[in-house]
Order: sequence, then C-alpha cells, then structure tokens
Amino acid sequence: MAELKTKATKESVLKFINSIKPDEKRKDALTLLKLFKKITGEKPVMWGTSMVGFGKYHYKSEKSAQEGDWFLVGFSPRKQNLTLYILAWKQEDPALLAKLGKHKRGGGCLYINRLSDVNEKVLASLIKTVYMHRKKIHQKNNI
Repeated sequence: MAELKTKATKESVLKFINSIKPDEKRKDALTLLKLFKKITGEKPVMWGTSMVGFGKYHYKSEKSAQEGDWFLVGFSPRKQNLTLYILAWKQEDPALLAKLGKHKRGGGCLYINRLSDVNEKVLASLIKTVYMHRKKIHQKNNI
C-alpha cells in the first residue's frame, strides 16, 4: 500500500498564511483561519505544504487497503481559488448551498474565488454542520 503524501506537519500556519500573495488572498485566508478556529475550537495544523486543517481522525477505506489520518475540516488558499474541505457525502444542505453565493464544488471541496463572493454566515453554518457531523461519526468509529 502506498503511503499518504499529505500529513500533518509542525510548520507554522501563520507563517504560511503571511507568505500568501496577493494581499486579498492573504486577508481571506486570515479571515478563514479565524472563522474555522471559532467554529471548531480546534488548533489549526498545516497538512502538507498548503492545507490548514482542524481536528483529526483516523480512517480505513472500505474499498482499498488505504488508511491514514486526515483533518475534519480545513481550507487551502490556492492560487486559482480558496479551496474549502467542508462538504460531506450526503450531509450538506442544498438550500444552504443555494444561499451561499458564487461557488463551485467537486468531491468534498467547495471552491470560491474570494470571500466577498459568498455569504459568510451561510459559510459558517456549512462549516459547523460538516464539522459536527464528521466529529460525531469519527468519534464512533475511533472508539
């Protein structure tokens, strides 16, 4: 089995975010950092070189022999967009997503160009819903 490349690191989240260009993307990342910390109550951790994760769980794939650790929710301020790892399989609320504003989605990710494109209260609600759902199901699985 291949080892996962993306793992939690000891790198500084603030150092990473402060290195982001342009300014608008850095400011959006700082706002997301505050929002995720407030909602989850978790300490932010760098995963790989560009993802900021909150919480952690251990998983074992039912379809393959793959297993490892991953964050419950997180984000990455990528060059093209802000990638938020906050969508759950059947847990997201289509009505809430309809109220979010300009976004795209794929797999478990939500893609937005800038925070000003979305309703931050709706975004906060999505983050909280998915965080609580994942925390609940993974606490059961990791007991």
